[in-house]
Amino acid sequence: MARRRTPDLLARLPKRSQERPTKQQILDHIEGSTGRIGKREIARAFQLHGTDRVWLRAVLNELESDGLLERQRGRKVTRAGRLPEVTVIRVHHIDEDGEVVAFPTSWPDEDIPAPKIFLTPSKDRKLAPAVGDRVLARLQHTGDSIYEGRPIRVLGPAERSLLGVFERDEKGRGQLIPTDRRHKYPYSIAPEHEGSAELGEYVVAESISGGGRAQRARILERIGSSEDPRSISLVAIHTHGLPVEFPPRALEQAERAIPVNLDRRDDLRALPLVTIDGADARDFDDAVFAAPDEDPRNPNGWRIVVAIADVSWYVHHGDPLDKAARERGNSAYFPDRVVPMLPEKLSNDLCSLRPGEDRACLAVDIRIDAHGQLLGHTFQRGLMRSAARLTYEQVQSARDGQPDSKTGPLLKTIIEPLYGAFAALAHARDNRGTLDLDIPERRVILSEEGWIDKILPRTRLDSHRLIEEFMIAANVAAADALQSRKMPVMYRIHEPPSMGNIETLREALGALGFKLARAGTLRPHHFADLLEKAAGTDKLQIVSDLILRAQSKAVYSPEDKGHFGLALRRYCHFTSPIRRYADLLVHRTLIRAFKLGEGSLPPEADESFTEIGEQISSTERRASAAERDALDRFTSAFLTDRIGSVFTARISGVTRFGLFVCLDETRADGFVPIRTLPWDKYQHDETHHCLRGDATGLTFTMGQRVKAELLEAEPRTGSLVFELADIDHVSGKRVPKGGRHKRSGPQNNRRRH
Repeated sequence: MARRRTPDLLARLPKRSQERPTKQQILDHIEGSTGRIGKREIARAFQLHGTDRVWLRAVLNELESDGLLERQRGRKVTRAGRLPEVTVIRVHHIDEDGEVVAFPTSWPDEDIPAPKIFLTPSKDRKLAPAVGDRVLARLQHTGDSIYEGRPIRVLGPAERSLLGVFERDEKGRGQLIPTDRRHKYPYSIAPEHEGSAELGEYVVAESISGGGRAQRARILERIGSSEDPRSISLVAIHTHGLPVEFPPRALEQAERAIPVNLDRRDDLRALPLVTIDGADARDFDDAVFAAPDEDPRNPNGWRIVVAIADVSWYVHHGDPLDKAARERGNSAYFPDRVVPMLPEKLSNDLCSLRPGEDRACLAVDIRIDAHGQLLGHTFQRGLMRSAARLTYEQVQSARDGQPDSKTGPLLKTIIEPLYGAFAALAHARDNRGTLDLDIPERRVILSEEGWIDKILPRTRLDSHRLIEEFMIAANVAAADALQSRKMPVMYRIHEPPSMGNIETLREALGALGFKLARAGTLRPHHFADLLEKAAGTDKLQIVSDLILRAQSKAVYSPEDKGHFGLALRRYCHFTSPIRRYADLLVHRTLIRAFKLGEGSLPPEADESFTEIGEQISSTERRASAAERDALDRFTSAFLTDRIGSVFTARISGVTRFGLFVCLDETRADGFVPIRTLPWDKYQHDETHHCLRGDATGLTFTMGQRVKAELLEAEPRTGSLVFELADIDHVSGKRVPKGGRHKRSGPQNNRRRH
């Protein structure tokens, strides 16, 4: 609230012999000050004493009431509409020129756009904020609501925009029901802050003030109806902050792109390369070919060609498309849409290896022996023409003796040689002893109207493994080629499990009757041996889950640390430059190493590999989290009509608060709160991954088969809540009648969450 004017006080103040400063002089002095500025500092600057200080206070009050001054904390004053010298800002985005753009975290005037702040880079890596971070910065006003900011301290990620469903309470007042389960209470929305939002819509909002049950918010953006399944992916995209719109300059560059001609490229159009992807694939960036090696020195060996879309021809280092691709880091895939790393003109057109169309490619010609060992490789920049677009299911059916009209003519000349080379590569993989874990995946099938038709476990065929092995061979060849030429490499590294994780795993496996080798001699084949011993027992799934949880995360780095899971000395990603920025960097470096023409990596870019590796590892985690989030929401929406149904499942996790279960039918994950279990005092055994009841002796262990009844399905948060059914059958113990759901005293309160 503005202070009241004080003209009477000013009029009654005695005149002074020395002329007092004008209001404009005071404003100019405040604007030109670089340090703390308050009434005391202004008085000293103009040599004001006694009654002149009373006069000054009245003038400052009047300037504030006129909207020309603002008071900050600590009785500091600033020119109205100007930011304090030191303030907290939030990094909003990186623009087309690579400038880090931020805005103040607090801006009181809704009618005036918040000033833009360009953050200057610091040599100290600790002062290098990411998009979304809050930063304490020192600001310098450069004119026209523009500031230059120097970071003082990175305060960490800012709270994301609020995402929720717009509803009305029992009194008709607007409120936001958050999609994030961590927000326990709704946010009230004043009528003037509702915008044009309609009831039941997903909206993006910002918190205004308050906490607990008194929190308020302002709606910023409408996403779509919560009843429309097409809104589900949009919610996940907004929740995790995935960039959606491309900058205008990047789109303009993509639209100017044209198909390449042969020029100085190698002509690969006569080679019958084919693409093999999922039926729902939206881009085709890799094609394969195989044939017996005609070299008599390599009996029963194979020649493999893997051709990859030449994205580097269209996207050069530092151009608008490159900056946009680096910011995204990778594409993100949802059941009903893709958030691509590159605009559709490239990802779905010029860089998509569509059948019968000439396409630029970067290809590697590989020789392997009969046992799948790599003998040599040659990289070339070519022009190819895909002979066919095949699906995994088509290729597998043809291999199994049921070819269709498309695969029939290709069976002897293309498909059978592919499987022959695959057998050799699979043999080498088995000899290396790679870590091959069965990770459940879900596939959402949508109707033409966009509604969820079914959710199925994703089937893993030999045709999937074939393409995986061809891609791994090409990736290894790229890493070897660059390493041998002492070029920078963006490796894909997967370090061995940490000592702490190994010890935890050893204890858990020991409790199940399995022994793990000493950590110092641990290799992937030790885990493979454990899985083989557990195969055919009811402990296979829990052993597989425990091994998976002990693994380190794979990341991108210029440091050559090998790939533990694949049992490879060095490895990089080369085969998907349409959807992964790391692969684009590898292409550029190969072009430089082999002098293959335009689009190579400039030497000055080598120094940024560490920073880029950290960034694209982060964007990969962000995209994976968004994809999982969308899948959970789709699954919850699909199961809302099946509340009360009983599903077969297994316990996939145990905590002191309850159990996590994974359904056999859809591979969906849900939670069984401890309050739904038969009344008892349950002890959480972390070593054995189980809950054990003191009185009943009931024990619930990870990996255990159960029947679970669906109690709640909430698409807004993507959560499923179950209770165990037929516990007598599951536990082998008789549960006292009426024992379930009984809670009393502090035990009940302690377990509610």
